[in-house]
Amino acid sequence: MAEKRTVTKKAAKKAATKKAAPRKSAPRRAIPKKAVAKKAIAKKSPAKAASRRQADVPSLFRINVEVGNLDDAARFYESLLGTPGRRQAGSRVYFECGPVTLQVVDVSAMGMGVPHPAAKALYFTVSDLDALFKRAQALGCLSQEMVHGARGGAITVRPWGERSFYAEDRWLNPLCFVEAGTIYPG
Repeated sequence: MAEKRTVTKKAAKKAATKKAAPRKSAPRRAIPKKAVAKKAIAKKSPAKAASRRQADVPSLFRINVEVGNLDDAARFYESLLGTPGRRQAGSRVYFECGPVTLQVVDVSAMGMGVPHPAAKALYFTVSDLDALFKRAQALGCLSQEMVHGARGGAITVRPWGERSFYAEDRWLNPLCFVEAGTIYPG
């Protein structure tokens, strides 16, 4: 029996030593030399480095149009876009237009002088182009300009395949509405 106790004591001592000893991490999986070589080449590849830099392409989230009367502009854009705006500090109204917010800014109220119209049309995609066209028609804001031989203010299939029409607010900000599913990505 004494032997059993000794064995038991030895076993207990061995178990206590195992618990106190720091754990060893699992052995690393061997990586074939071929894979290591490919990984090293990939790190040095300028094409890979360039694609990593391109992964952080800026994303447009807000665009401004300048106006001269915020109340009039808020009513106009709410009627035209068919969605309420959110008043912001600094004489602004925000309109959610998909992932991009249209920021309507009253520059006259901010002491910045006369509004400057946007240089080119702001393009919006809509699922019901005809309904938006009727709202624009009721607001009297359809464009009178010619666009590739057709009246901009008429619903037309453009030479590039988009079904669209052009409009402008009373501060001459050009707007274009394109039917979803006909967008030409370029």
